[in-house]
Amino acid sequence: MSAASLRVQRYRVLLAGVCSQLLCVGIARFAYTPLLPIMQQHTWMGDADGGWLAALNYAGYMLGAVLAASIRSIYIKDTLYRIGLVLAVLTTVGMALTENFWLWAALRFFAGLSSSAAMLLASGLILHWLMNHHQRGELGIHFAGLGLGIVLAAVAVELMLAFSLDWQSQWWIFGVLGAVLLIPAWRWLPRPVKPAPGARQGELPAAMPPSRTFMRLMLPAYFCAGYGYVINATFIVTIVEREPLLAGAGNWTFAVVGLAAAPAVMLWDLVARRIGYLGALVVAMSIQAVGIVLPAISSNLVVVLLSAVLYGGTFLGCVSLVLTMAGRLYPASPARLMGQMTLAYGAAQIFAPALTGVLAEASGHYTVGLWLAGGFVTLGAVLLVWLRCVDQTAQRLDAEAKALSVMR
Repeated sequence: MSAASLRVQRYRVLLAGVCSQLLCVGIARFAYTPLLPIMQQHTWMGDADGGWLAALNYAGYMLGAVLAASIRSIYIKDTLYRIGLVLAVLTTVGMALTENFWLWAALRFFAGLSSSAAMLLASGLILHWLMNHHQRGELGIHFAGLGLGIVLAAVAVELMLAFSLDWQSQWWIFGVLGAVLLIPAWRWLPRPVKPAPGARQGELPAAMPPSRTFMRLMLPAYFCAGYGYVINATFIVTIVEREPLLAGAGNWTFAVVGLAAAPAVMLWDLVARRIGYLGALVVAMSIQAVGIVLPAISSNLVVVLLSAVLYGGTFLGCVSLVLTMAGRLYPASPARLMGQMTLAYGAAQIFAPALTGVLAEASGHYTVGLWLAGGFVTLGAVLLVWLRCVDQTAQRLDAEAKALSVMR
């Protein structure tokens, strides 16, 4: 393969990942957020029901993440990735075909399962292809697709509302759009091939298992990050639309979240090279906590948009920093640590929206839920500050990150 054709192939592979994020995350997972207030207006759904459906979606994602972390065969992962693409389209269309809670619950669960295909399986397959073809193993472009997916969901709903389409028609249109995105997501990511006989495999650094102190503080801190992430990801459009002065701004606020999230991985990678992985994570979570609680303090549009920028620019950065640390600690098998981290993060994503929905239905607003989420993220940042002070694993990781900035 010539250098020019390899370059073209590289872009196609990366764009396949972006399309998978647009489909499995932007549509199958996050279209629910801007459609939630519309569905609540025109169906029987209340705040608690909306929270439970969101919880089941994240439960599906967590199951998918655990499966992705436990499967070693790259060929099985490729098959599951393609099944996830099809599942994303089917579960999206299915939302338009029923108003039964239990059928919606099943569809949201499997939609969450499909989103792990883009977030985890696709990222592993893309890295596998890049490494086999001696390309830079960077996933900034791939994860930018998550932010763009949020923008797609928000803007699409806003445009469809301009044509007075009902919620069922909107789910149908998302299904058709998803079917279109499935084609490049499927075709542009080549199936993995076995290495040629005698081909040399690069040697990876030895594993550096984290200390017990590291795990005892890191897992609850990441749980707190997951709690904060899921509240705004699920309810931000509903929260904004219920403010009389902000009616009509919910979808655009969600679009700002996506725009801020698109470059987040690359941005926080640069920050980590200056102050270390743990240092960057502390800063990101501190900023995120402020972004989460701002809508509870003020209903001013400028404040709400600032909240969207602060939240969108940090939540994906937190995930990427933790996944990078897992790769540093276990270069040959990062899934070993990713699985434990995902369980902590995912447990919060199941628990938090259900609790927040119940609190909102009881109180008539989301203020308590926002303050609770901000408090959890703040607690997580405090745990990480403590971790940096007392643990050698954390100090070693931060030193390695700063060394990368010198090398580059």
